[in-house]
Amino acid sequence: MNGIKSLAFSIPALLFAGQTLYSQSKPVRKSTRQYIEEFREDAIREMHKDGIPASITLAQGIQESNSGNSPLAIYANNHFGIKCANNWNGQTYTQDDDTKDECFRKYETVFDSYADHSDFLKSRARYAILFQLPITDYVGWANGLKSCGYATDPLYARRLIKIIEDNQLYYLDTIKPIPPELVASVENYFSQPDHYGHKKIYAPADEKYILPNEKREIEYINSRKCIYTRMGETIDEISTEYGIDPRLLYRYNDFQSDKKARFKPGMIIFLQPKRNRAREDSHTVQAGETMYSISQKYGIKLNKLYKKNRLKPGTEAPEGMVLFLRKQKKS
Repeated sequence: MNGIKSLAFSIPALLFAGQTLYSQSKPVRKSTRQYIEEFREDAIREMHKDGIPASITLAQGIQESNSGNSPLAIYANNHFGIKCANNWNGQTYTQDDDTKDECFRKYETVFDSYADHSDFLKSRARYAILFQLPITDYVGWANGLKSCGYATDPLYARRLIKIIEDNQLYYLDTIKPIPPELVASVENYFSQPDHYGHKKIYAPADEKYILPNEKREIEYINSRKCIYTRMGETIDEISTEYGIDPRLLYRYNDFQSDKKARFKPGMIIFLQPKRNRAREDSHTVQAGETMYSISQKYGIKLNKLYKKNRLKPGTEAPEGMVLFLRKQKKS
């Protein structure tokens, strides 16, 4: 399970790997983005069934199957490099891996591969410690999979983390099933079945999440207008919705221009310039907080927050430090 290298093969008949059509002469190659779009619902569904972060499942699928383009994925619907082992009674597929002619599991559909991946991790005692980690701790899961022996590649954990962060897959770990009473109100959006006929009934778990067809309210922090982001939306989409030049939104919110960046759900976006000082006098830095997140939380300009506390811009305040939010710290 070191990640299967992609090879271009001709195939004699039409093959389906998770509903992807391959021509008779050459498989249609998936991009990583296409892979994510096609199989993220499967990863989310497995997360809620067995407690494995969707980001980890999808990253492993990308790594092990080369985004669905490996021979093992094409011919055996095996997206996780799981070998036969002694307890496998299903179909098999043979290919070279660590040694010649190794036996791999073969599945009817890609979803079967995803389900078996969950069962594989849940049924083995060596992975039990991973299920004690928070569902959002993809770094802990990635390192744990490597230390528990899922792969022999010494860079396996680093590769998974890079896939997750490059593709912002950590969003998926905030997804939760929508309560039945809410599903009915958003039926047009969520009722379309996926490629296995499963109904899509998931939404981000952040309490500030706004449904796609629902109008969100303007909020106020430090008397400045702001909103909370929907999952995956961009600054350009917010600019269009509120009629504000995106360059102003970049300035109001102290971040660099990146039109392709997609937001996590529940992030604060100011629609007006933040103030030079907050209403509160001080703030004690908590674990995981950054100078940026604190400036957004209190509606204070980031450069003013640095200046008031005599900190070098770009540095982070240590956990437990008391930050001044109104007056400047004495030297």
